[in-house]
Amino acid sequence: MRERPAPVRPAPGGSSSLSPSQRLLGRDWRLAAAFVGPTLLLVAGLILFPIVDSVFTSTTERHGAETVFVGLDNYTALLDDAVFHKGVLNSFVFTAYAEIFKVTLGLIAALMLHHMRRGRAIVAGVILLPWVVPTVVTAFTWRSLFDPIFGSVNVLLTDSGIGPFLATIGLVDRWPAEWLSDPALAMPAVILVNVWKGIPFFTVTFLAGLKAIDGALYEAAIVDGASPWQRFLHITLPGLRHIMIVTVLLSSIWTFNNFDLIWLMTQGGPGDATAPYVMVAYSKAIQQLQLGAGAAVTLVMLPIIGVLVVILVRMMRRNDLPGTGERRRLTPVQRRAMPWVVVVASVLVLVWASPHIVWKAALVLGVFVLLAAAVGRVVSVLAARGNRLAARVVGGTGSGIALVGLLGFVLAPLYWMTVTAFKSDDQIVARTDDLWPTPWTTQQFTNLFEGRAFGTWYLNTILVSVASTLIALVCAALAGYALARLKFRGSESFTVTILLTYVMPGALLFIPLYQMMSGIGLNDSLWSLVLAYPTFTLPFATWLLVGYFKSIPADLEEAALVDGCTRFGAFLRIVLPLAKPGLLAVALFTLTNAWNEFLFAFVFITKDDYKTLPVGMQSMIFGDVVPQGQLAAASLLISIPVVVMYGFGQRFLTEGLTAGAVKG
Repeated sequence: MRERPAPVRPAPGGSSSLSPSQRLLGRDWRLAAAFVGPTLLLVAGLILFPIVDSVFTSTTERHGAETVFVGLDNYTALLDDAVFHKGVLNSFVFTAYAEIFKVTLGLIAALMLHHMRRGRAIVAGVILLPWVVPTVVTAFTWRSLFDPIFGSVNVLLTDSGIGPFLATIGLVDRWPAEWLSDPALAMPAVILVNVWKGIPFFTVTFLAGLKAIDGALYEAAIVDGASPWQRFLHITLPGLRHIMIVTVLLSSIWTFNNFDLIWLMTQGGPGDATAPYVMVAYSKAIQQLQLGAGAAVTLVMLPIIGVLVVILVRMMRRNDLPGTGERRRLTPVQRRAMPWVVVVASVLVLVWASPHIVWKAALVLGVFVLLAAAVGRVVSVLAARGNRLAARVVGGTGSGIALVGLLGFVLAPLYWMTVTAFKSDDQIVARTDDLWPTPWTTQQFTNLFEGRAFGTWYLNTILVSVASTLIALVCAALAGYALARLKFRGSESFTVTILLTYVMPGALLFIPLYQMMSGIGLNDSLWSLVLAYPTFTLPFATWLLVGYFKSIPADLEEAALVDGCTRFGAFLRIVLPLAKPGLLAVALFTLTNAWNEFLFAFVFITKDDYKTLPVGMQSMIFGDVVPQGQLAAASLLISIPVVVMYGFGQRFLTEGLTAGAVKG
């Protein structure tokens, strides 16, 4: 007689074993509330509430000691505000030119590195340096180089004959050039510096995209007789389309809301030639104490930023959820036409907005593109004729020259900063042996610590960076695990909120956060920075760790749960040790972002004893008196910790980003 099978019991967590609250809110809602609670509190209190409060502030106006409701007056006043119009135009011009150059040069650099057989990791690490060093270092180094009296740009261009040639063809109106005090040159100068700092980000992301393209596609194209240009056009560009769109959108949001680089280099001058809309908002809210008018400036720009953010979120989540990205897909013809429509529209806007810059930018960019195309064409012709040795020689020589030029462009400002830090004041003033200290001296470092609060600024920066990093790390680990593993209602919406706040620029937050810190008495306190910094560190950390936790097999936790371990115990004993690369990558990013932050520290802190390094270095300049040597020494000291951290953490950073940001 056949034995009857035992009845099958519902698995733990099955629908029949769920309580009414679990069926309504999700199986793990209680645990999820504990895990997500700290992050939700910080995001709501420091990002969402301040933005809502900013909307209310924009409808008020300060009359003496009183604040009165004025409705939409602050918005209507912007219609006739020439300073605001100029600021918006400057933001568009600055962003458009910078992104065009970063995309083009970053792609050329990535292609060169991709075809390197040896030393690729070393060269990529060197190219990453401009992106790693703090913005304040970038600004003061280039400001020193552009100085018409003590800088070396004019000297080198004059001695090489390039400077007079630029004046002859009309790229500069006169020579020697006054790069930062000439209204016609100031904007191109700050664009150049932004491009210098941004190329590494594009190069590294494009290089990762090139590695992901299937090599079999190129082999098949070569067999079919496709030329290098055809392979680039039909394989490389389509393969990079997604990562290019995401990179450009993310960089555009950052660039459009840039404040620190422009402020530190020109303070928006000469006149308002380089002042972006963020600087207009800062001037109205902080300098003129009209918080409502300043809030109105930032909120008027919110729809533009919002469009970029929504597109970016859709692109970054396209492969994250089932069905995402399959809706409303463009036809192949529309996908091919869309980039050209964007390019043509951008060019037309730039021709209208900055006719004095557009032809100069087109000339410079055209030279790079034509040189790269010419080398590729020669190599293609030689290879087609069967002369592979000559093709390799020409290709190798062209790539070598381009690589030397790229490394020279990347390293020259950093070299100038280093040697200037070891020059004496007499040598800097006399301008003898510009490219080498004679003799080497530590005078600038000694002067830096004598009679200044530099040591205090350094300690303040360490304390604030470490504290904000710990807050971000703990909260992000808990929230990231909950979003990756736990089942609860609203998890998808919270993930989208995290991503939205991740790309939300600080320009929208500094005014309401300034009001908040003033209201609770934390202005001119390091606590104001510790509380404010999670607004830009926590969302990124959470988003990265969500992706990283998803990459860890869930079977390991299930086995621990079967053995009697609690969910929190499995998180501590199983997941966190395996997530070490992701946690280190998060710690590295949040620590360096906090170390480099300028806008919040500049707005919240006025007392010398509470300044951080970026703000303290800016205060070392008194009017037209710029201590070149001491700023170079300070720049070297502020850069060394960041460079060392990236050097030692590069392996963990790569692994963490690959498993986290890419998959997440």
